[in-house]
Amino acid sequence: MAGVRHKGWRWMAGAAIGGLALSIAVPLVAGRAPTSLLPPGFGDEPAAEKAGQPPVRSPNPASPAPGQPPRQTGLQLDLSDVGGPPPVPLPPEAGNAAMENQLTPEELAAEQQKYDLPEGAHRSLDRVGPQTAEAGGLPENAFGIASGPFLATLLRETKAPLASRWQSILLRRALLSASQTPQGINGADWAAERAWMLVRMGEADAARSLVQSVDSDQYTPRLHAVAMQAYLASADPVGLCAIQQGGAGSSKSPGWLMAEAMCASFAAEQGRASAILNQTQRRGDVSGIDYRLTEKIVGAGANARRSVKIEWDGVERLTAWRYGLATAANVDIPAPLIAQGGAHVLAWQARAPMLSPLARLPGVEAAARLGVFSGSALVDFYSGLEGTEGLPDDLADRLTALRRAYAGADAADRLEGMRSLWSPAGGWDLVRLLSVSRAAAALPLTDVNGADLSRLIAAMLSAGYDLSAMRWAGAREALGEADGTDAWAMLAVGAPRIVVGIDTGRLRDYADASPRGRMALAALAGLGRISGEALQDAAADGRLDRRIRSRWAREIAAAAGRGERGTVAILAAVGMQTSRWSAMPPEHLYHIVSALHRVGLDPEARMIAAEAIMRS
Repeated sequence: MAGVRHKGWRWMAGAAIGGLALSIAVPLVAGRAPTSLLPPGFGDEPAAEKAGQPPVRSPNPASPAPGQPPRQTGLQLDLSDVGGPPPVPLPPEAGNAAMENQLTPEELAAEQQKYDLPEGAHRSLDRVGPQTAEAGGLPENAFGIASGPFLATLLRETKAPLASRWQSILLRRALLSASQTPQGINGADWAAERAWMLVRMGEADAARSLVQSVDSDQYTPRLHAVAMQAYLASADPVGLCAIQQGGAGSSKSPGWLMAEAMCASFAAEQGRASAILNQTQRRGDVSGIDYRLTEKIVGAGANARRSVKIEWDGVERLTAWRYGLATAANVDIPAPLIAQGGAHVLAWQARAPMLSPLARLPGVEAAARLGVFSGSALVDFYSGLEGTEGLPDDLADRLTALRRAYAGADAADRLEGMRSLWSPAGGWDLVRLLSVSRAAAALPLTDVNGADLSRLIAAMLSAGYDLSAMRWAGAREALGEADGTDAWAMLAVGAPRIVVGIDTGRLRDYADASPRGRMALAALAGLGRISGEALQDAAADGRLDRRIRSRWAREIAAAAGRGERGTVAILAAVGMQTSRWSAMPPEHLYHIVSALHRVGLDPEARMIAAEAIMRS
């Protein structure tokens, strides 16, 4: 759709001011786990880790008016009652400029025809996604004969973040791929479910690129709802202007009316913007922090004369609206509210250029843990912090050690820099491993002990440097040490081919001694690198149950049998709905690795397997 100018704004004013799924008051929470596919109790997390749950009380508690249903919480799409009571008709003397500029139905149709794409110029909804197979996406038939409604339900109900960073990377790739729309679902709705999952994974930019893959005049109400979330998560209120008129016609949320005010301000129509805000304030559609943040954005438009002070007193929860507008206006959000939002909200902050580097630091590290940021992006960010005034002492020490790890005088000096990051408490911290992954991959073969080798291998495989890690298979003395068992196991599952001997007795003892050992056993079985009597011996006494005992296991095995890479990627995510590897059953890892291996996603299977060992 072409850019909307003055007449387009008049059309937007005349469009029905309607709802927006997941708009102003949607809590920043992830969906609940699909109990129909998982064994009872899987993925349950302690109360301290349930930061994403909706609060018991709303920030502005108020009793519903007589005859009105109670307010809903959660991730439903119909939130037409969230913004306040139903609109009250204004008296004629109110002088509402927006009302005065309404168009007749005939004028509205004429204006819409000007801005809609010609029929032949529409992008097809049969294949939606920005990443083609040639650019690294999955093939067009990635979802095969799988039911679209079934896949959409899986995505909508899957709880993020996932246990595995590498699984999150694979799922992002599957969701962004330009694959054929599964049967039984509208292409725009399928894009919406994929984008909503990406938003909850912390992938705000990826979600925005996905919703932009659909022409705005082909949006469904669901896609309008999710698109607003994607633009808010990426702190891009300007992006709402391309879809505001369609969104206003698809739902009754005041969010679209407030978006119209902001877009009018961006177009230097301050009179209209002020009129819309005044109308909203009189009606009581939006109030408190949500109204003030909208007013703040309107005040940033051309020729604006509004100056708004934002205070967070009394605000008890963070919503996408509040996050997106506050971040776009460079308004500090209280740390407790950010923490309440969860790791995916921190990841949204990682790419917010209006924030200072130190303000983005927690978000960048969260994004690295989730797979939103690569190890290289993490190191580049750290490099940009050098020379910044006011760095905390512990961060300054980490940056010094990081520089030594990459630019030390010799291999021993670089290894010493890595050691200072690994010990005492940071030995298996994923962010620290990622930060030295390239340094570890570039380190020449040298004499190391088993503990150092385990961390070197973990660092390399955390970022996918499997060929570099494979060079260390010759360090047999270090691999043979008790502290080198982790390195031995990670090389056994993570190398592109078998490069270390898989001793059944050692594997059995390892599985008995630690959760890492059970993960190694499950991964080796899934990759087919141990089988027959050796597998029977190592898996005996309940160390690993490879039987298909749940509907989820049947579904992922069936999808693998059909060769459906996309379906397998989604079902693998369903099996990893926990933020703690300690809650991840080795049997789930076995079924996931086996399915990925069978459909040709062997590199992802190996990296997930290595990650399971290093993080268990």
